[in-house]
Amino acid sequence: MEIKNADWYDLLQDTNWTPKYVTEEELFPPQLSDPYGIPVSEWETFDEPYKVTYRDYVKTQREKDVGAYSVKAAVSRVDFYKQADPGWKAVLQMHFGAVPFLEFGSVSAFARITRFGRGPGMRNMANFGTLDEIRHTQIQMYFAYEFLSVDRAFDWCQKGLNTDNWVIMSERHCFDDIEHTRDAVTSAVMLNFAFEQGFTNLQFVALSADAKRYGDFSFATMLQTVQSDEARHSQIGEPLIEILVRNGRKEEAQKLVDISFWRVWKQFSALSGIAFDYYTPLAHREFSLKEFVQEFVTTQFLRNLKALGLDKPWYWDEYFVPDVETYHHAQQIGIYMYRDTEWWDPIAGVSPQEREWLEKKYPGWNDTYGKVWDVITENAAKGRTERLTPTIIPVMCGMTGFELTGVAGSKWNVKDYTLDLDGRRYHFGSPVDKWIFEQDPARYKNYYGFTDRLANGMIPADEGLFEYMGMSPEERGTCGMGFKWADPVKRAA
Repeated sequence: MEIKNADWYDLLQDTNWTPKYVTEEELFPPQLSDPYGIPVSEWETFDEPYKVTYRDYVKTQREKDVGAYSVKAAVSRVDFYKQADPGWKAVLQMHFGAVPFLEFGSVSAFARITRFGRGPGMRNMANFGTLDEIRHTQIQMYFAYEFLSVDRAFDWCQKGLNTDNWVIMSERHCFDDIEHTRDAVTSAVMLNFAFEQGFTNLQFVALSADAKRYGDFSFATMLQTVQSDEARHSQIGEPLIEILVRNGRKEEAQKLVDISFWRVWKQFSALSGIAFDYYTPLAHREFSLKEFVQEFVTTQFLRNLKALGLDKPWYWDEYFVPDVETYHHAQQIGIYMYRDTEWWDPIAGVSPQEREWLEKKYPGWNDTYGKVWDVITENAAKGRTERLTPTIIPVMCGMTGFELTGVAGSKWNVKDYTLDLDGRRYHFGSPVDKWIFEQDPARYKNYYGFTDRLANGMIPADEGLFEYMGMSPEERGTCGMGFKWADPVKRAA
């Protein structure tokens, strides 16, 4: 007779022990395990929401892989890609170059939580999280490399991690901070709760919906199989926050969430926001970034925060809510204009029909960002290609790694928030980015971003810049539509 998991799981999950050959502190160094001084008896109350055994885990994962790879095998992906809309090609190129290396990096983050977590349930869930992230890396690289024979951009699925491309540097600075340079408890709160609960739905659920509508069922299925794992191990953070709050560490837990939520938001705003609102073909868009954020973040994440006894981040109403309306629109302009510094082929996404959609979703877009695109469009229509690639390097935020931006047009309000420390001036795109730096200057002060390296002579000018980023001429992005998106303006003239 088969015994149900519920009848024995709680008994056998208790794997803590009293060490005999080393001290408790040597086995679990506080700087890696628990700098908060919480009794081990409290960590042992960690109750994982998903009661997973290895046997059931393997069975479930095998079924997921069979489903995803079967769909892929049934669809001629190379032919599909060749015939795909330039915008959808840009989605795939950008995703596969930006996301798999984050999955790979999460392997070590979960492994460290597995090794140094004080609660048995915490270690158990993190162990499966380690296996999850290995699978996520493998399946996405496998799906991406099918296109390598027809598009050089997909080499960046593996290559990107080992370059100093400015986009990769931005991602690395963010996720090294929250995943790889902190103790097991802090990393789990920042990674599993603020990051995975807060934002993975945007890239894996919302983008999957757009993929289905476009007819890319293979990509949609792959995204879904990844997110089904994220939904499980993203729950590691909740019991930890409960323990921290219960033991008088609410202030620390709140700060961890505030820092990581903002840092990850900036990355996903650019990555997901541009994919949703500019690259996905208009007829196949599910919702705008703003609508997806309202569904997956504003409602769900705030509800979870309140249930755990935490408050919404201090900057929520004043900075985050307006940022949802603006930030990715500004970054889209910069990313399109500096396209030769990126591995994918960006598109403008501002045809007359698309501008109408953007104005409907973001009232006032035409009078702000649309004004900038008016100039870009006119230059493209008149063949003034020399004006379609900037000749200067923008000031970049020392925290996000993206250029400083504001609301364009008549509401132009870009600001440079500066901080002087030890003879060096730091630049930030918002008061929140500056605040994060000020919480732990020693952690951030020795980092040199892309423009810092240029200013200090660490990066050679001109062609040396591309060599520094590991980009041969063939690997540099071009307009995915060859500027044909400006043809309606050309014909009207």
